[in-house]
Amino acid sequence: MTFVLTPTTTTPPAPTNLHAVPAVPRVSTSLLLALSVAASLSPSLLPRASLVQAVVTGLFAAAALVVSAVAHRITSRVHRTCPRPRARRVALGLALLTVGAVGIADAQWQNGLRESWGVPRVGPMYWIEVVCGSVSVCALLVVIGIGSARGAGKLGAMRLLATTAVVAVTISVFGFDWARDAFAQRYAQADLVSSTVQAHAVAPVGGVSVGVQGQRFLAGGEGSTAVRTYVGLRAAPTYGERAELAAEELERSGGLAKAHVVIAVPTGSGWVDENAVRGFDERFGGDVATVALQYSDQPSWATFLFAEDAAIESTRALRVAVEAKLAALDEDRRPTLHIYGQSLGSVAGSAALQPDSSAVCSTLWAGPPAKKVDTGRGVVLANTSDPVVWWSRELILSPPDLTKARVDAPVPQWIPLVSFAQTSVDLLFALDAPAGHGHRYGEDQGTGLLDCG
Repeated sequence: MTFVLTPTTTTPPAPTNLHAVPAVPRVSTSLLLALSVAASLSPSLLPRASLVQAVVTGLFAAAALVVSAVAHRITSRVHRTCPRPRARRVALGLALLTVGAVGIADAQWQNGLRESWGVPRVGPMYWIEVVCGSVSVCALLVVIGIGSARGAGKLGAMRLLATTAVVAVTISVFGFDWARDAFAQRYAQADLVSSTVQAHAVAPVGGVSVGVQGQRFLAGGEGSTAVRTYVGLRAAPTYGERAELAAEELERSGGLAKAHVVIAVPTGSGWVDENAVRGFDERFGGDVATVALQYSDQPSWATFLFAEDAAIESTRALRVAVEAKLAALDEDRRPTLHIYGQSLGSVAGSAALQPDSSAVCSTLWAGPPAKKVDTGRGVVLANTSDPVVWWSRELILSPPDLTKARVDAPVPQWIPLVSFAQTSVDLLFALDAPAGHGHRYGEDQGTGLLDCG
């Protein structure tokens, strides 16, 4: 028996390149990421905490990746292109240079803002936190997005559409009403407090309900010769009844014997800035009475969105009631009338002057929301760093009107769309500032009132 040995050939395993370079992103991805990160680092109105900046940059970067992926999916079906490694490397290099340059510029901007506020500058650790945080946020969003897309793909178009419709209907029928009622109940319970504290130890008639904000307002008048009157949201069922009650309280507490009466329009929660009331006292040497009428117990942003009419009608009713009390006095002993409002209070106060404001001596609007207040009359107090003064839908395509704002910090260059996004972020932190910056104002709110006597 003869055995024939047939040579066998074996294919050696492909060599493993331990120094392989990771895949370079597509040109469009690099450019979109660079633009989005640069936009997230564009100048803000307020100094940014590292966590806030990390979240903003992560969101912008994730949005750029979504746009890039969708655009690639669409264009690849129409026109297939060959990879261009050199172009990809050049685009990536330019993207890194752009992000680095913008980061350096933003570091200088942030330190400039902090110097104008008198707070410490940021150091290297700030930017380490921003980089690590933004990468983490972007990665988390990408993972969630990929998982959601795969889940939707497994459901199929029809099932996905049906599920979405069921969820949308459920939320619209039950969710919104439940959330609104729960939200209102929460703030109603927090505000449902009666007080018998009044400036000069004058107790409200029948224990008028003033709420938490009213307690704070009245307690601030202890030790002053000025008069303070506050009527809470639950003191009476209607605007007119509460306004009449406030006018009666003003008269009973001796407010009509003062030389000046100030209608202080609260913010949405019923808060009246103590800085302003102390300013009234200083401006008129204690010869002043301040009356305030609460129209909501919810945050100003919620009232601004859903109950602006309530603020206007309540303020107008109070103006009419107080003017009636003043008209009944002899002209030689009639106090002059002023109206003050901050933020949403300035919106309500300005609108409540219509149609006839001849009885009003002067007005002062502090931090008036953009495009919402008639600033042609009276005194306007606005910080250029106040996002409330900047923000409006028109900011998307046109710069803000800062002609009546005082420069309290470096003013960023307006950039279409980007400034709107950055200002929207700053709105969330507008009150995290010392008086004289952001949406915080000092005693000059009161000292700035005019004297028409």
